[in-house]
Amino acid sequence: MAIETSFLGQLDKFSLILNKRVTSKYIGPRKSISTGRGLIFKEHRIYSPGDDIRSIDWRVFARTDHLYVKTYEEERNLAVHILVDYSASMNFGKPLTKFDYSAMLGVGFAYLAMKENEKFQFSTFSDQLSVFQPKRGMGQLIAMVDHLNSIKTKGPSKLKDALSQYKKMIGSRSMVVVISDFLIPIDEINEALYFLGDHEIKIIQVLDPLEIELKLQGDFKLKDSETGDKTNTFISPRLRMEYQKLLSDHSAKIQETCTNLGMKFHLITTDTPIFDAFYKILG
Repeated sequence: MAIETSFLGQLDKFSLILNKRVTSKYIGPRKSISTGRGLIFKEHRIYSPGDDIRSIDWRVFARTDHLYVKTYEEERNLAVHILVDYSASMNFGKPLTKFDYSAMLGVGFAYLAMKENEKFQFSTFSDQLSVFQPKRGMGQLIAMVDHLNSIKTKGPSKLKDALSQYKKMIGSRSMVVVISDFLIPIDEINEALYFLGDHEIKIIQVLDPLEIELKLQGDFKLKDSETGDKTNTFISPRLRMEYQKLLSDHSAKIQETCTNLGMKFHLITTDTPIFDAFYKILG
């Protein structure tokens, strides 16, 4: 199905709350336009010989008969990096597949970045990494949606290779959002996440409710969506419980790794309204 964008207006009340690096030294009394960096008033300090006379706050002088200058913080624009898994296992679920849902989450993060005048860089990965060049504005968002609507899920998820390659594209401190079902060995996930370094990182595991609940019983022929391997299986109540424990333990291990690395982990199911998902992730 086509990626929905009608929910974007609902996200206006959310903010990414990016942690910006700032400088505390005196920069200047006006906002810088040419460099693209905004200046935020910080505090007054006593005038010292050599300070720019234009920085003197004459209103304060009128009240106190002392010379004070305004100091500012430099607000640096950060990039928001969004990586969405399009491996074959993401093509599961109805009416929304895991990829459809993950793509809409990615679009939502891009929209919020654009709303806050931040650059965003969007990428997809499966057995290879595909990167869009970062830029500002609605044109990038439209191109992103068009790409997501044309993409076909395929191949295995090579998360470690993708993040190893992608880490070279992350410059200054950024927000990095990785969206996947993460149904790959935990050792590979652990190694992959170490590549992301010291940034504001959100790891979002997207699963279909059926994958969690496994409300099936009887004989089934199961097919691995990434390898194509098939197996005949009888799903019994005991097998269902064992499966649910394995999946729960897998997600818990991902969360543990994220906690140890200072990352935020969220498990979202595809039946969760997008607004509620963002409320959980950004709340």
